[in-house]
Amino acid sequence: MSTNPEDQLVNVLSQWLARHVDNEKLRAELAHADTTVLGDESREAVDELRQELDERNGQGELERTVRETLEALALYG
Repeated sequence: MSTNPEDQLVNVLSQWLARHVDNEKLRAELAHADTTVLGDESREAVDELRQELDERNGQGELERTVRETLEALALYG
C-alpha cells in the first residue's frame, strides 16, 4: 500500500517531533519527497524546513518550523 506524499511528510514530521527519527533521517525524507503535488503554502513550508535543516539554527527554531510545516500540510495539503 502506498501513501501519498502529504501523508508521508506528516508521518516523518510527527516521528521527528516524537524523537523517533533524527535530523538526518528527516533531511533524507524531505529530499525524496515529491512536493510538486502539494499546494503552494505546503510546498513553501517544506522548502523553508529544508532550508532550516541545512542552516542548523538551533533545535528550538527547527521544532517551530516542523510544527508550522505540519500545520500547512494539514490546512492546505
